[in-house]
Amino acid sequence: MAKSKTGSFWLTESVALAAAQIDGSRDTGTIDLGAYVDVGDQQAVAIEQVDFIWQNGSNMDSNPEGMLANNGSFGVQLSDLNPGDVFVRADDNNLIASGHLNIDVANNVTSSDSDFYPDDFGKLDEARIVVNDQLYLVCGNDGAAVGAATVYNTVRIKARIVKLSTKDWMAIAIQSTASDN
Repeated sequence: MAKSKTGSFWLTESVALAAAQIDGSRDTGTIDLGAYVDVGDQQAVAIEQVDFIWQNGSNMDSNPEGMLANNGSFGVQLSDLNPGDVFVRADDNNLIASGHLNIDVANNVTSSDSDFYPDDFGKLDEARIVVNDQLYLVCGNDGAAVGAATVYNTVRIKARIVKLSTKDWMAIAIQSTASDN
């Protein structure tokens, strides 16, 4: 069972996709959790919410026109093991959240969606417990090159520090280790 040691706080990280970046490119950002995770004390991070924000150009415009050179999409994933600048499948145990932004430049139509995958350890059943000391934000473009300006993806993570029972800590650590192999 997880017991909260702190109230909720926010972590953020941004990844910049360079202007004219080619179709299919991926970039990665990291979030250091080393100050929050403590193996000896069975202390972990409980992620309660994940939001992805897309912005365009130096003025951080949220208008999707011009983000891509043509019709296409942006994808983003947050995981707790390094996927090495690639997207992982949805059945990967280390996937915490994912999202996309689809852009139809010709018809000025966009759609976006995101998902979050909680686990079930104790009272925080709407949270995802992380025992690894890094999170990885991978994002990229598909279907078209990035437009004339840099596109930024920012992840905002609502989290808290929790103490786990020894059994729960071991279960999460074994799952994380097994997924890494």
